[in-house]
Amino acid sequence: MKQVVYEIITNKALQVGVMSWFVAQFLKIIITFVMTQKIDFKKFISSGGMPSSHSAFACGLSTAVGLIDGFNSTNFAISLTFTLIVMYDAAGVRREAGKQAQTLNELIEMYFSPHYKPQHKLKELIGHKPTEVFVGALLGIVLATLLV
Repeated sequence: MKQVVYEIITNKALQVGVMSWFVAQFLKIIITFVMTQKIDFKKFISSGGMPSSHSAFACGLSTAVGLIDGFNSTNFAISLTFTLIVMYDAAGVRREAGKQAQTLNELIEMYFSPHYKPQHKLKELIGHKPTEVFVGALLGIVLATLLV
């Protein structure tokens, strides 16, 4: 069991993916501070926003796999497929779900307020704009290139 854990934590491609996610999440705190002059550590564990940490993780992982195993390897093909699905989901499905949540929150507020107060508003920022996905992808690719 120790050997398995050791192999996982020393996996270079996985390390690059995790580092890409970490940097992207940290950048969200910095960008929020620059825009609002407030430090919001919740941004570190939140989804949505600039840059996409999902895209950074997936692109960092795929680029590292390509650099380590070769861009013509089966491992890279599998990783790239995973990355494309993650990026499509972030900019497509999850973004639309966020727009729907925003509309539902507005409808509840318009038609039921002030008599009805929901316990929780639906989370609206769960997806990404295409620019946020692109910047996250670029971040992952750059970090993988530098770290591998």
